[in-house]
Amino acid sequence: MRILVDDLTGPGIAGLLAGHLDDMRAESPPGSVHALGLDGLRGPGVTVWSVHDDRDALLGCGALKELGPTGGEIKSMRTAPGARGRGTATALLRHIIAVAHERGYRTLHLETGSMEFFAPARRLYARHGFVRCPPFADYPDDPNSVHMRLDLSPVRA
Repeated sequence: MRILVDDLTGPGIAGLLAGHLDDMRAESPPGSVHALGLDGLRGPGVTVWSVHDDRDALLGCGALKELGPTGGEIKSMRTAPGARGRGTATALLRHIIAVAHERGYRTLHLETGSMEFFAPARRLYARHGFVRCPPFADYPDDPNSVHMRLDLSPVRA
């Protein structure tokens, strides 16, 4: 598996993210969809990675949005349907956590849905130490959202 910074210009990543947005809109009520489209992911302070196999097939993607000098938010985590169950999301999440450490962040946040569709994502994040927290940044208190936080310990040299 290779994890690369993605410039969001390829048709594969555009299709994967379009599918992500379609699912978010299908599974979440209007006003409770907080996924970013391509323009939002191209914004300042956002880094997007794509995951590829040894044949260069796109397996998934994820992003890290800077919330300030000491924290970030995970956005747009998505595994391609044919790549599920192969460790793609785990590898990418570990990569994003490592980058957050490198940037000196003290916290990582995320928002995901409260519905059953999002249960696998919530379990993934919990396995990596994320815990529920109150809404952060400009997220409203919404019964359709679960907010999570990971406190990052300082990296020792």
